[in-house]
Amino acid sequence: MATLVQAVRMALHYGETHLGVTDVFGEDVGPPLGGIFTATQGLKTAWNSPLDERGIVGTAMGIAYAGGRPVCEIQFCDYGFNTIDLLKIAGNQRWAGAGNYDLPMVLMMPSGSGIRGSLYHSHSFESWATRLPGWKIVMPSNPFDGYGMMLSAIADPNPVMVLLPKALLRMRGAKLIPGEPADQDQLRKMIDAPLGDRSKWQPRWPDLKECFIPFGEAELRREGTSATIVSYGRTLPLCVEAADQLGSEHGLKFDVLDLRSIFPYDWKAISASVMKTGRVLFVNEDTEVTNFGEHLLRRVIDEHFYDLLVRPRVLMGKHVPGIGLNQVYEQNTVPQLPQIKQAMHAVATEDA
Repeated sequence: MATLVQAVRMALHYGETHLGVTDVFGEDVGPPLGGIFTATQGLKTAWNSPLDERGIVGTAMGIAYAGGRPVCEIQFCDYGFNTIDLLKIAGNQRWAGAGNYDLPMVLMMPSGSGIRGSLYHSHSFESWATRLPGWKIVMPSNPFDGYGMMLSAIADPNPVMVLLPKALLRMRGAKLIPGEPADQDQLRKMIDAPLGDRSKWQPRWPDLKECFIPFGEAELRREGTSATIVSYGRTLPLCVEAADQLGSEHGLKFDVLDLRSIFPYDWKAISASVMKTGRVLFVNEDTEVTNFGEHLLRRVIDEHFYDLLVRPRVLMGKHVPGIGLNQVYEQNTVPQLPQIKQAMHAVATEDA
């Protein structure tokens, strides 16, 4: 089974081979490194840009307007703040042109904690991203979704932001990507560049097939009636693990929704689950002031106030300026399995 970063790499190869991707670029994206997380190794259209996030976004906009189909990368989402004004402009261009001018660009950014990246490499970006109208924003929690959502992002005429949870990039999936060999060692030998001299290395790509995962469609990872849990990215597998443990220990059964697409998001799925359970918890690792989960909670209150059995709640990262390098600081700054499990137990067992 592929890892998430291998899935993204295969999606980009499929994109440049079949979907018209003309450029894959960013800091260290081209040879010899192939991206700081190796997401762009072996791609024929990959090239290195200067260390300039505004230049990366502006270049991608120009390529897209000139008829190209670029995928650009900001090496860590923390540096997306360096170009927030251009991100705003990119988001409003199709609207300003009455839909007459497509802007088919993909911005890929590793996001969140989990690698002990400290103050400048551990922020989450999805809440900021949702304040940029005109962008579509996705955050996959597994390789299969990473592959399918990257293909959908490439094919979309709008700017799409693909936020990749850094903590999950080396995690293997449970479903084969269409065309992927079942033997993970075989896949590694085919598409992972060797250590050392790579000057003569060429990947041997598997015969990949298309798989488009639509934006705005959540996936039900676990099913139950005790409470609704809504998450995405790094915290989603932790919610699934907590649900399994609480099921075996206390007999609690949860609806665990993987939002996958943060905007547009699947309100229909959230609404139906809240109607069923009467209890809801939103979980993510972004900071707790003006968190995207707070928007979802507000909408639940607006539309389902009389359907709720107990107060809805959000579990989020602490509102601190950054995440410390020390593992203890990182672990205590954003939700981990024990906090998620405790919050899920509390929302499911509170007296109505």
